[in-house]
Amino acid sequence: MTTTTQDTGTRATEDSVRISIPMRFEVTTLPVADVDRAKAFYVGLGWHLEADIKFDQKTRVVQITPTGSPASIQFGTGGTTMTPGVGALQNLYLAVDDIEAARKDLRGHGAEVSEIWHREPGNLHATGADPKRSSYNSFATFADPDGNTWLLQELTARLPGRVQLLDVPDLAERLHETSLRHGEFEAVAPPHNWWDWYAAYMDARDRGAEPDEASGLAYDYMAKVKGIVIKTDK
Repeated sequence: MTTTTQDTGTRATEDSVRISIPMRFEVTTLPVADVDRAKAFYVGLGWHLEADIKFDQKTRVVQITPTGSPASIQFGTGGTTMTPGVGALQNLYLAVDDIEAARKDLRGHGAEVSEIWHREPGNLHATGADPKRSSYNSFATFADPDGNTWLLQELTARLPGRVQLLDVPDLAERLHETSLRHGEFEAVAPPHNWWDWYAAYMDARDRGAEPDEASGLAYDYMAKVKGIVIKTDK
C-alpha cells in the first residue's frame, strides 16, 4: 500500500509539471433562492453585470463580475443542485489593496460588513487591521441575502510565483489596444515616456475600466504625476 501511494503521488506530481495549456478559473456558481434579489444585491455593490440570459422557462443565468476581478460569479435557475442557505458558499476570497477603503466602499453600497480583524500568535481573530499591514493578514466578511459569505483579505504584496502575466495572445491583444489609445494621446501630448502612459492605461484596464475610462485615467496620471499636460486651443 505504501509503495502504491508513493507511486501515485509521484505520478501526480509529474503530470502536473507536464501541464502547459492555460486553464483560467473563470466562474463560481452561487446558490440563491431569489434570482432578482441576488442580482439587485450584487449590482448594488457596483459590480459589473455581464449577462442575464433566459434560455427557457426553467433555465436562467446571471453573471456578475466584482470590480477589477478576472473571475465572475453566476447564479440563476437550473444551474446547480445546491440549496440556498443550507448549501451557501463560505469564505469566497476577495483580495483588496486597502481593507479599510474596501470596507467603507461596500458599506456605502449597502452591504453589512463585519469589523476588521487580523491574525496574531495566540489570537486568530484579533481586533483591527494588522498593525504592520502585513500582506494576507487583515480580514473582514459580508454575506449576500442567501448567506453566501465573502472574505475580504488585504493583499499588499504577493508571494513569489503568484504574479502572472496574461497569456501571450491576450497580452498581445491588450498591448495592441494600448498602443492605439496611446497613439491618440501621443498626437497631442508633449514629449514623454510612452511606458508611463502604457502602465497607467493597462493598470486601469486590469482593474475593470472600459477603454475610454482607462484612457481618461491615463491622461490624468500623465498630467498629475508626470507633469505631461496637453495644451488645448481656446
